[in-house]
Amino acid sequence: MDLSEARELFNKYLRVEKGVSKDTLKSYNYDLDQYFNLLNKHDTEDLYPSDISDFIRVESKNMLSISTIVRRISSIKSFYNFLEGEGILTEPLKEFETPKNIKRLPVALSYEDVEALLDAPDESKPEGQRDKAMLELAYASGLRVSELLSLTIKQINFDKGIVKVIGKGDKQRKIPVGDFALDYVKKYIHDGRQRNPGRNTPILFLNRYGEPLSRQYFFMLIKKYAEEAGIREEISPHTLRHCFATHLLENGAALRAVQDMLGHANIATTQIYTNISTKRILNAYDIYTKRR
Repeated sequence: MDLSEARELFNKYLRVEKGVSKDTLKSYNYDLDQYFNLLNKHDTEDLYPSDISDFIRVESKNMLSISTIVRRISSIKSFYNFLEGEGILTEPLKEFETPKNIKRLPVALSYEDVEALLDAPDESKPEGQRDKAMLELAYASGLRVSELLSLTIKQINFDKGIVKVIGKGDKQRKIPVGDFALDYVKKYIHDGRQRNPGRNTPILFLNRYGEPLSRQYFFMLIKKYAEEAGIREEISPHTLRHCFATHLLENGAALRAVQDMLGHANIATTQIYTNISTKRILNAYDIYTKRR
């Protein structure tokens, strides 16, 4: 069977039977593209379980991260298992050794570093008002970057202090946000955003041309403001989300409540932040005892 036909059947299986989201489906296909392009495969008769081991070796030599390789292998194995279940792949998938997925704790900045980061934008400029509002809202809500950049004005209930988002798996959640962050959002809407050519569009945060911001641009902004704030930690667009969760738990928030606000399907994902909090507390205790 032609691979394009087999992949179409696999996509239909993922959409209809597994009910995966569009983003997840896109991720599966991207991983399969990398696999088949590298091995130059075009027909299911050319597929062998040993190909996966070859792929792992090549990807490792290309200095890809362990987490990326493990994710790609998971997508490939799912495809092979589907073909085997459909009777398309006759040779069963054998067990093989995969790289150990090293779990790294996400970066959580100190309260002082977060404050310095949030204060970095120049609020005298429209872009500075936007960036200030965006950073404050990100830290106050724990929104994913994709959720933050696609946020519309109508999703924010300023009277009740609630942000309503549709997260992974099309699951809706409501996140409480304090007046402090919302005041900066209001200022941006009524001032800097009014001077933007896209002021009548629904998306909240816009670039100078009136279009939604890209993830790449947001990443550049975060790096820029971190450098201006003198932050030495290697941060990412998700850093403020990590800080939101960690700081909530450090201040006594219930794990289940933080899970709901973050939109995690599995509480084990949220528990990562308890490890960060404990580590930070122990480090502080060590410093305290050494000074006595």
